[in-house]
Amino acid sequence: MGWQTGWKSGARSRKARNNLILNMKIPTLFQCGAMAAVAALSFPSQASSHREAPMITQLPKLDSTDFYAFNSYEAGRSNFVTFVACYQPFEAPYGGPNFFLMDPDALYEIHIDNDGDAQEDLTFQFRFASSRQDIALPIGPPGNRRTNAIPLVQAGQITSTNNSLLNVRETYSVNLIRGNRRTGTGQPISNAANGSTTFTKPVDFIGNKTLPDYESYVGSLTYSINIPGSTTPGRVLVAQRKDPFVVNLGETFDLVNLSNPLGAPDYARDTLDDANVTAIILELPKDAIVKNAASPIIGAWTTASKITSTATNQLSRLGMPLVNELVIGLKDKDTFSASEPKNDGQFADYITHPTLPALIELLFGGAGVKAPTKFPREDLVAVFATGVDGLNKNVQAGVIGEMIRLNTSIPAVPSSQQNQLGVIGGDVAGFPNGRRPGDDVVDIALRVVMGALLSTNDAPSGKLPFTDGAYLDAKMFADKFPYLKAPLASSPLDLNKIEITLQSARKVQGPFQSVPAKFDPATSKLSAPKPDAATGFFRLQSNGKVSLDSVAVGTDKVSIGVK
Repeated sequence: MGWQTGWKSGARSRKARNNLILNMKIPTLFQCGAMAAVAALSFPSQASSHREAPMITQLPKLDSTDFYAFNSYEAGRSNFVTFVACYQPFEAPYGGPNFFLMDPDALYEIHIDNDGDAQEDLTFQFRFASSRQDIALPIGPPGNRRTNAIPLVQAGQITSTNNSLLNVRETYSVNLIRGNRRTGTGQPISNAANGSTTFTKPVDFIGNKTLPDYESYVGSLTYSINIPGSTTPGRVLVAQRKDPFVVNLGETFDLVNLSNPLGAPDYARDTLDDANVTAIILELPKDAIVKNAASPIIGAWTTASKITSTATNQLSRLGMPLVNELVIGLKDKDTFSASEPKNDGQFADYITHPTLPALIELLFGGAGVKAPTKFPREDLVAVFATGVDGLNKNVQAGVIGEMIRLNTSIPAVPSSQQNQLGVIGGDVAGFPNGRRPGDDVVDIALRVVMGALLSTNDAPSGKLPFTDGAYLDAKMFADKFPYLKAPLASSPLDLNKIEITLQSARKVQGPFQSVPAKFDPATSKLSAPKPDAATGFFRLQSNGKVSLDSVAVGTDKVSIGVK
């Protein structure tokens, strides 16, 4: 399988841009000497696992959004593996007054298979609890005074050294289960500093007045932990983080409207650029998770289960990204969410005979896009269900199971040298050999599903540089634990952040459609491809007050001043 001989691309710098929300009551119009017929090239996509199955949409606290497993690339941590399990999609920064507690009646788990039988050998179980402090204030004058509980989760400022005014406090415990997750032997994970088995979860980033130094506060609640069976401590943090997934959802739910899957890798907006998640971040020494030195490859996935008086029911599952969204059929999505990798034979047809390439050809066959013709798709079976020969294959004979597979013996690549296309970009330390935050799994998955690993005889469009246009690379993350960026805060409001969209139409009365545009903050100008019709109109829409400053038509583009 030609992982390193596929299409490659060097990293690009992320370009600044503002994009539009279509809610301005009186749009600004201008006429240009030509009007572009915008190519409606796109493809179906969803956030990696945000609301990926019908049932989980009703239980957002149990919804696993993304899962990462990678050899730690922080300096001096080459003997560690980092796991990141993100939960609770679309956490709005302004989501108060209660914000985003984890479910105390749920079991959040990270599973590791280290012998290739598609069954967990190690499970790290997280349980959460919250408590009210019932902070109250005396209200009224003497003789007519009442002491009433405050309505907020905080009564004042919170710092790394003083959280006495935090009205709701959240804690968690971690257990290590060896063997079957429900019947195996369990041992508690403890704080390496004091032996405690109870850890504190930082409150969400309410805002800068409440939390003037949120990252210092989070750092004070990042723990060194004792791992049973290992003399080397690991690390754990559970905290709100900026959603690490980058994707151009755009108008794809509106009949795949106005994106370009063969355009520049940074032409579109990251739809999740205003969202946070809750991340379980666990760094473990390699000697605590591999079977032995001769078996360095592991598989991993995360699940969330609801605990009742009679049972523990798994409702969410995530290993490889985009599987339940773009591979599993709608009728089986809830079944997949409740299943285990050892039973994935029931879903094999979705991998060997995938529907996504056929859908892409159906939508864009007129532009020359062709789905692969080779069946069964053994290349996809290797990527998703067994691991790739010579890279990260770790299944026993006759076994398949969807999970992230990581070869822990392949050295980590420093953040500055990572290729966001992972293995097909020549970086064997990246996806699908594990998954790092800076791996652009949307672009990789699109290219692989369209046949990047097949010959052109079997996949006529397999060497095309498919992209969703939302740019991602390792430079957008920290180069050390916890890797994910600080969450977005809603306070104070940044009045300088205005989102704008450029739209076009052949007639002044419309209909208008969005067109790709880039904003240069240095010149305050939007640039867009030059229209090719005789006449046409553009308009701006914005979530703030903007106006046109100038319009210039060049040989191949239109430049629009904005102020």
